[in-house]
Amino acid sequence: MSITKKVTVLAVGLGLVTLSACGSSDGDDPSGGGAKTVTLVSHNSWAASEDVVAAFEKQSGYKVEVLEDGDAGQAVNKAILTKDNPQGDVFFGVDNTLLSRALDNGLFQPYEAKGSDLILPEYRVDGDKHRVTPVDTGDVCVNYDKKYFADRKLDPPKTFDDLIKPEYKDLLVTENASTSSPGLGFLLGTAAKYGDDGWQDYWKKLKANGVKVVDGWEQAYNEEFSGSAGGKKAKADRPLVVSYASSPPAEVIYADPKPDTAPTGVAEGTCFRQVEYAGLLSNAKNPEGGKALLDFLISKTFQDDMPLNMFVYPVREGAQVPQEFVKFGPQAKDPETMDPAKIADNRDQWVKSWTSLVLK
Repeated sequence: MSITKKVTVLAVGLGLVTLSACGSSDGDDPSGGGAKTVTLVSHNSWAASEDVVAAFEKQSGYKVEVLEDGDAGQAVNKAILTKDNPQGDVFFGVDNTLLSRALDNGLFQPYEAKGSDLILPEYRVDGDKHRVTPVDTGDVCVNYDKKYFADRKLDPPKTFDDLIKPEYKDLLVTENASTSSPGLGFLLGTAAKYGDDGWQDYWKKLKANGVKVVDGWEQAYNEEFSGSAGGKKAKADRPLVVSYASSPPAEVIYADPKPDTAPTGVAEGTCFRQVEYAGLLSNAKNPEGGKALLDFLISKTFQDDMPLNMFVYPVREGAQVPQEFVKFGPQAKDPETMDPAKIADNRDQWVKSWTSLVLK
């Protein structure tokens, strides 16, 4: 969900090659119809089924080119720096933790995508300006290695408070809040839980309890976390990791043979909800193609296809949620949330304070 999450890098760790569609650079239509290319700029977790993208290309007359540009924070920053001469037409992957940065820097131009009225109300933002369109949602949560805790007859943690207890000392790995979307989401979750005056004290206790910080999600999940397929191969020794609520179903779906139950679980009392958005880039060279692509991203066809490609939840009313998500990775019932305006007012200072407190 990055979010985040988002989570398709897990599929790479399990040996899956993600699918994305790339049009020809000159935009020629092999059928002779003279179709143009529309370029989607995204973080490196974009994925979609080839047949779904092909159906959009046939219906719209536009070839889709996907430009993946690092993790979410890196991709947003680069898009802002190049906004006067953008790399593409649509940007996908800015989430609620970074949304204000994109909007304040004029990254997007207004467009109300067709079908916006079917987006669930809790995910809509930006009032009547329509600079961004919600596309997906997911929860950043602590995941745990079920076998580790079962072997030791130790209950896994359930809440933020549990993570600072002595029995969980030296067990948690998280991502750097200044370089990673889930790392930032976890920080914001603690700020939402403990407030402006309490989150720093919480992190002092978490640091004293041996939390390990690494640069990004892939390292944390696939190299440090003992419950993941990648972590098992790497002989990882941390049974707790900041990841996503949708990580357990991914462990089932890509396992061979498939287990009856997920090898990992989610500490529901540690979740922070992320929402990802897409927008028509200011100065887009193909704004009409960009508008068609935004319409597609919230179409039922794409929203139904999206969960098992990017391991996020749809935001469109009536979109299908895979049974694997329902069984192994349901959304948190009461996740921490935060108003984007409050994130905008505090994010940079919180990250600066967190860096001084945790990394020095």
